Amino acid sequence: MRTGTLIASAISLVVLAGCASMEPGLGFEDVRQSVADRTGMRVHWNTGAAEDREVAEAISALLERELAAEEAVQLALLNNRELQAVYEELNLAQADLVQAGLLRNPVFSGELRFGVDTSGTAVVLDLTQDFLSLLWMPLRKGRAQAQFEAAKLRVTASVVDMAGQVRSAYYEYVAAAQTTEMRRTVLEATRASYELAKRVRAAGNSRELDVASERDLFEQAKLDLALAEENELVLREQLTAMMGLWGEQAGWRAASRLPAVPEDHLGHDIQTLERRAVEASLDLEVARREIEVAARTLGISRPFSWLTDTVVGATGERDLDGGWSVGPTLSVPVPLFDQGQAAIGRAEAQLRQAGGHYYARAVEIRSRARAAGTVLNSARNRARYYEAVVLPLREQIVHQTQLQYNAMQIPAFQLLEAKRNQIEGGADYIEALRDYWVARTRVEQILGGRVSAFEGSGPASPSDLPHTAIPEDTYRPLQHRHTGARPVASPE
Repeated sequence: MRTGTLIASAISLVVLAGCASMEPGLGFEDVRQSVADRTGMRVHWNTGAAEDREVAEAISALLERELAAEEAVQLALLNNRELQAVYEELNLAQADLVQAGLLRNPVFSGELRFGVDTSGTAVVLDLTQDFLSLLWMPLRKGRAQAQFEAAKLRVTASVVDMAGQVRSAYYEYVAAAQTTEMRRTVLEATRASYELAKRVRAAGNSRELDVASERDLFEQAKLDLALAEENELVLREQLTAMMGLWGEQAGWRAASRLPAVPEDHLGHDIQTLERRAVEASLDLEVARREIEVAARTLGISRPFSWLTDTVVGATGERDLDGGWSVGPTLSVPVPLFDQGQAAIGRAEAQLRQAGGHYYARAVEIRSRARAAGTVLNSARNRARYYEAVVLPLREQIVHQTQLQYNAMQIPAFQLLEAKRNQIEGGADYIEALRDYWVARTRVEQILGGRVSAFEGSGPASPSDLPHTAIPEDTYRPLQHRHTGARPVASPE
């Protein structure tokens, strides 16, 4: 009966701990919905379910047609293997959450004693349990829950980042392919000019210098084309890797032209862009979670900070004469040296640190949003200027030069030069269009909650933000008190 008391005590501790188990994929639905809200894209976690086949069929369907920017992004979000690895962060964070809801295992010990002067055997049985692990459980679970929510935000941020990177890479590649086509046209133009120069020279109507000059332009056009082809190939492979394609799938096709500048007003209102950047920021959401984690850790009671090694339990002892005795046990440390002052000081510093990171990131997001809006507006104006002024002007020059040439008032070289200038203007327009779409992608990323850091500044992504790492033995019972560590106001 007395032995049963010990067993009942152990069962009671297990019941208090509750039941906790892993649920693979927990939190992914929240990530899926957040990504859809921020990017309009679908994401999928390959788990061996029937949905995997549907996703594979959707990928095949996308590859059968010419990919636009949106389709390239969607393909990458469904097929990129690195994202599949990122999703496992949810399971890792969930494991910490489950662990936080578990009591430490009770410790069973026993002693066997043999009588020296008398016959008989004594038995001592002890079952002890870390007492504070039960009191710490709400703190541990609250802190782990905050970390789990931060993990979902980080995973979402990684997906949004991937979407932006793929979109930018797509525009870079299409611009490179379009530039390569332009360089081929330039090469043909310089080839024709060089051949004409040789014929005119053979007829004795030009100088050797004129022929050498035309050849120089022709040879330079060859080098420019080779460089353009190399750049196109590299950018294509970069985009192929982002989309997770290989083998026959690497033969995907993209649009042959960059789209024209749309008539919307994205980025025109810098103040609105700045406000929306702060409202949507995933970085600030993560930083707020880090502050919550630090605040929960700082919620430590000074009167109980010295109870770290307190244990309670039950003991049963059989004397040498065979009689049993049972009773509770309590082990409490004497706080002569460690009164928890170091752990509390660390938690206070970490809370101030988290607040500082939050404030600095909010300031940076505002500046980065203003800068991105300015770059977008400038790129829009530059592309439209090429379209409205430079290209029509170059076309007019070619037309007038053609008329002069037909009237035999100017040499053929001048006409070819005008055509080369027109082609170069087209190449410059392609670059201006590319710059616009890349700048627009950055602004869309900001509105989707992600802002890249300025070069040489603070953390570039939520995953780079310092985690509030608190050793397990610094957990204490929760006590809320004002420390002056939390920021009174922020730029949010």
